[in-house]
Amino acid sequence: MQEKKMLKLLGAAAALAVTASVLAGQEHGHDMKIQHMNTGSSLLDPRTLVHFPEQLRIHTMANMRDHLLALSEIQEALSREQFEKAGEIAERRLGMSSLELHGAHEVGQYMPKAMATIGTEMHRAASRFAVAAIDAAVAGDVKPALAALSDVTRQCLACHSGFRVQ
Repeated sequence: MQEKKMLKLLGAAAALAVTASVLAGQEHGHDMKIQHMNTGSSLLDPRTLVHFPEQLRIHTMANMRDHLLALSEIQEALSREQFEKAGEIAERRLGMSSLELHGAHEVGQYMPKAMATIGTEMHRAASRFAVAAIDAAVAGDVKPALAALSDVTRQCLACHSGFRVQ
């Protein structure tokens, strides 16, 4: 019985990862076709370029890599039915509680308003996921938690589709 649950959970997590990858590829491919120049020059990147001071850029890129690592650790915890652990990782590393740790106030000063809004929504979505993951530990139903995790990933995709850091 436990093995069946774990297989279902792993399947759902894999489906989530594939869906996010496909969506990113579709959007990326579409944008690149639109932006391709017939002059033989390289492809143009249509995303808004955001300039950070060098130290802040390095810090921001490290934060984003940590966000990816946190998402991986969350998926691993979910695959092991460690729902509370998944929720704790999400809140501590991605949720609203993580803002001070990541220096969000300082970084936010250099972000366009739309980028900051998406970032804030990602942190809120992560906090909502944390609650849904803990609920899954009690109720035994992981589907709402997986849907909430998808909302987090969708915010990442929205930001990375619209902005790039220089």
